[in-house]
Amino acid sequence: MGFSFLTQEIAIDLGTANTVIFQNDQIVLDEPSIVAIENATGKCVALGNKAKMMHERTSPGIKTVRPLRDGVIADFNAAEMMIKGFIKQVNSKHRTLFNPNLKIVVGIPSGSTEVEIRAVRDSTEHAGGREVYLIFEPMAAALGIGLDVEAPRGNMVVDIGGGTTEIAVISLGGIVVQDSIRTAGDALTKDIQEYLRQQHNIRVGEITAEKIKLAVGAVIPELDEEPEPFVVRGPNLMTAHPVEASITYQEISHCLDKTIVKIENAVIHALEQTPPELYSDIVENGIFLSGGGALLRGLDKRLTEKVNIPFHVAEDPLRAVARGTCIALKNTANYSFLMR
Repeated sequence: MGFSFLTQEIAIDLGTANTVIFQNDQIVLDEPSIVAIENATGKCVALGNKAKMMHERTSPGIKTVRPLRDGVIADFNAAEMMIKGFIKQVNSKHRTLFNPNLKIVVGIPSGSTEVEIRAVRDSTEHAGGREVYLIFEPMAAALGIGLDVEAPRGNMVVDIGGGTTEIAVISLGGIVVQDSIRTAGDALTKDIQEYLRQQHNIRVGEITAEKIKLAVGAVIPELDEEPEPFVVRGPNLMTAHPVEASITYQEISHCLDKTIVKIENAVIHALEQTPPELYSDIVENGIFLSGGGALLRGLDKRLTEKVNIPFHVAEDPLRAVARGTCIALKNTANYSFLMR
């Protein structure tokens, strides 16, 4: 038996775009899910923010890797390096003589296969986790939003992350209906890159497209509070001369339309499968939006008009899953939906 004072409890939201770690009810780490690796030695050179600064700017000797694609581990080795490195960063603040026993709860997409679930569990155990629990992201998001997931009532959550959009109807501590589509923030970023290539003849990288999404990202052509146009600079595709273009939110709402329609269809499909009693609860309570995608301007309004059920954006939607994993960490003995 380990000494209780040597046990550290941490909750990890292992996201495609960002990894958030909670400890003692506080965020101790919030960094991009990216690793910089030296090609010759396979050593980790940088993690998180430092690695993101190197992304798309590296020399031939160093490559930057995003270990998670579409919400699941695509590069097992890089994922292990990243989890280990982040846990080490958190632990460096609490120096002890012994390596602490780590009790970890990790959020994973609800559409994960057995192989993908095992990859997350193995990576976390190799990174030092002695007691590892897994929780499906929509369930964690519901907890983070403040919903009573164990009540005999239907609650619906749409969590739009970096790699996946997770849709779930939750009742009595279980997921009754779930859909997980690999259409989310990364797909929206690609839409913006493609649009700038076709309409403005400008080539932009992932980081610039992400900045455009944050500055003028919208899904409806008319907003009450209009953001200032974003000035983007880059090489002309034909001449390689530097050019600049002013991008408005109306243009972005047009270019993101196809991807948003896929999310709308997935929500409608999940509602079609929902039992009538739970459906009436959802109509009464509304549907909750979480994840970075929930920050797109006008998304709640567009979905409300499309589905005819009110949509509510969670408070601090980016961290809803992380907060939920933190709540689950404190209740591992009581929550039957946690996977060992």
